[in-house]
Amino acid sequence: MSQDVLTTETNRRQLQQIIAGLSDGVILLELDQTLLWANDAALAMHGVGQLSELGANAREYAKRFALRYRNNHPVQTDNYPISRVARGESFSDVLVEVTPADDEERTWVHSVRSMVLADSAGKPESLVLIMNDVTEWASAEQRFEKTFNANPAPAVICRLSDLRYIKVNPGFLEMTGYTRDQVIGRSTYELDVLEGAENRDLAKQRLREGVTIPQMQAQLQLAEGGSKQVIVAGQPLELNDEACMLFSFVDIEPRHKAEVALRQSEERFAKAFRLTPVPILVCNAVDQVVMDVNEAFLDTLAYSSEEVLGKSVTQIDFIDDTGARARLFTALEKNGSVDRVDVRVRKKGAGLIDCAVSADTVNIQDRPCYLLVFMDITERKRTELELVSAIEEVMKDASWFSRTLIEKLANVKNVNSPLLPSVSFTDLTARERDVLGLICEGLADKEIAARLKLAPNTVRNHVSTVYSKLDVHSRSEAIVWARERGLFSSEWRPKAQR
Repeated sequence: MSQDVLTTETNRRQLQQIIAGLSDGVILLELDQTLLWANDAALAMHGVGQLSELGANAREYAKRFALRYRNNHPVQTDNYPISRVARGESFSDVLVEVTPADDEERTWVHSVRSMVLADSAGKPESLVLIMNDVTEWASAEQRFEKTFNANPAPAVICRLSDLRYIKVNPGFLEMTGYTRDQVIGRSTYELDVLEGAENRDLAKQRLREGVTIPQMQAQLQLAEGGSKQVIVAGQPLELNDEACMLFSFVDIEPRHKAEVALRQSEERFAKAFRLTPVPILVCNAVDQVVMDVNEAFLDTLAYSSEEVLGKSVTQIDFIDDTGARARLFTALEKNGSVDRVDVRVRKKGAGLIDCAVSADTVNIQDRPCYLLVFMDITERKRTELELVSAIEEVMKDASWFSRTLIEKLANVKNVNSPLLPSVSFTDLTARERDVLGLICEGLADKEIAARLKLAPNTVRNHVSTVYSKLDVHSRSEAIVWARERGLFSSEWRPKAQR
């Protein structure tokens, strides 16, 4: 055996002894791609116990182990690290997933680099493949990657060494309109997420120091121009052994718009509440303590705000009938609203007002409250009573009025809040208006026929049409309908008599 061979074998044995106990996996290859030796760490990283299970050479190794890049693309056989080092290539930090061909459930992630050992003459003598098992790190990174991408909160990560963005999640892209290529690799100077921050100087200082950036409001520039109101915060972290800053964002544009809309709605309500000429009161639904009243309420009932605010409706005692007050709030508690309930309201000092009360339940500062609107119907009540008295006076000398009319008059007295039909006097034809006018004079059908020179059947048809259009069912109801609208003064006469 020549001295050169002995020297080579001695060097290899010494090299093997040095690297045998290393935690890094090491595989030695001959120049002809034969696998010469592997330490225990390299064998363990492949799930085998002896060198022969790796394969006799690079070609057999490629048959026994499938390799994929981290992007899930398969590694071609010629690009296997063991094939590349066999060709004498130098490379470092190649990340591959290694899976045994006979057990696809087992996978390791290796970070691989190569080394070419030369002899004293500088010629390649041994080929070395060095690997680290980074499976645990890769698994953690994969979990982080999935969590980062699945997080609905927009986020980007920049590297602190050069302040360039290295990761961006879909939430950020969707919120800003940028594409991934427009973000990854750009610096914070080109895409400044802190440009519109309310405390930008502090945020920039914290970024330079690599410490937490507190939450603050900012204006984030969008891809298509314009900006969006956000809350931004920065959290330092290590990623791939590099110091980084994670920027996360909360889009407050919807909340801001909702707040503006709510504020505008409240302003409109406040203005309407103050300026409405109808008395309005707002009280707590639980204890009926008055929270607010408008000027019309104070003016109409002659109270000062100090005399009503903070006191219960019972304490103020402005509703004349305690029973009516109890029934009103019982109905509110049961139904949530009431519509035009007649109550009598007492003014401060003296005087009573007839009111139709409508009320509803509203939420104010997350508390259920009652909003009560008081419509003064005193004058209407007086008019109704005068109308009934007038008709009753006529009835004394009108023997042809039936008992039904008296019943109708009784109903008129007891109506809480009559609603006027939507039909207008102008909806009647000229002849129908003449007929209605003569009905209001107290004429019977025959008398109307004689006055208008019409056949009795024709008059009856006109009367029936008038009833139908006015939604009334008798002469007395037709008379009330006309009087409520101030029709047919004493000067009115049908055309046939003019």
